[in-house]
Amino acid sequence: MAFENYPEAEKIQTTFATPGSTNRTNWKTILTGGLIAALLGTWGYIIYDKNQTKETIDQKETVIATTSTQRDQLQKELDDAAMRYDVLKTSNSKKDSAISSKDNDIANKQAKIRELLSKTNATQAELSEARRLIKSLNGDIDGYKEQVAVLQQQKTKLISEKAIVVAQRDRVQRNYDSSTIVIKQKNDMLDVGSTLHASNFNITGINEKNNGKEKVTTTAKRVDKLRITFDLDENMIANSGEKEIYICITGPDGNPVAVQAMGSGTFNTKDGAEKTFTQKLDVNYTQNKRQTVSFDWKQNSNYSIGNYKIEVYNNGFKVGEAYKPLKKGGLFS
Repeated sequence: MAFENYPEAEKIQTTFATPGSTNRTNWKTILTGGLIAALLGTWGYIIYDKNQTKETIDQKETVIATTSTQRDQLQKELDDAAMRYDVLKTSNSKKDSAISSKDNDIANKQAKIRELLSKTNATQAELSEARRLIKSLNGDIDGYKEQVAVLQQQKTKLISEKAIVVAQRDRVQRNYDSSTIVIKQKNDMLDVGSTLHASNFNITGINEKNNGKEKVTTTAKRVDKLRITFDLDENMIANSGEKEIYICITGPDGNPVAVQAMGSGTFNTKDGAEKTFTQKLDVNYTQNKRQTVSFDWKQNSNYSIGNYKIEVYNNGFKVGEAYKPLKKGGLFS
């Protein structure tokens, strides 16, 4: 009976062993599922995080691209403003103090804008400041342009006024020149008309004796002085008053007879030439009256043989001349 019960016991054991094996299988399944779920979760997080990172990078790239575009646009606006400003400066080389002061303001703003735009990581606030400054710069340039236009108008007006003044000056100058020419012509006519004329020359060689008596002689070695006499003819134009008469004596050798210590000198003739005079006479002339003039010329040296030429000048004109020959003395001269 005992042997008959063993197989039943084994059967009972087998029946009890099946539930334990099933539990172990379930735990394995649950664990595997959890691992798979965790793995899937990890991959999902990684994929999510990667997507988030990409989105952030895309956003940053969008911001960078937008900032770069803004910077490029602002740089273009700055370049356009600078070009307008340079054209205005070139067209207005001569500036007043007000424009020169505005030059400094514009230059400072340009430098500040370039400083902001040169920053690689410029912020929106810095770009906004650059945009504000560019707007202000364009306003300054417009004001500069208006001032240049005003100055150009003033310059054009001044040029026109100057042309009128120059034309008036030239007209006055021409009238003055014409008047001066007419006056000069009249003065020349009066000068010529009022110039005295000399005539009736009488030139005598005088020998002075020890007793004070004088003797006329034509012998050169005996002549102590020349007595020159002539008339100043009537002249209705010449005013009464003192007249300067220049006496020019030329010796037989062709040289002027002049002794500076005795009053000789030079004067200018009407044609501008300088001429040496022997003696200057101040004659008190009476208008329209004939007057006789007489003077003696006594030189320190002996007189020479030959012709002495005597010329009379008034107002720069030669008004008369005469010759006096002196000869070589003979045995009874």
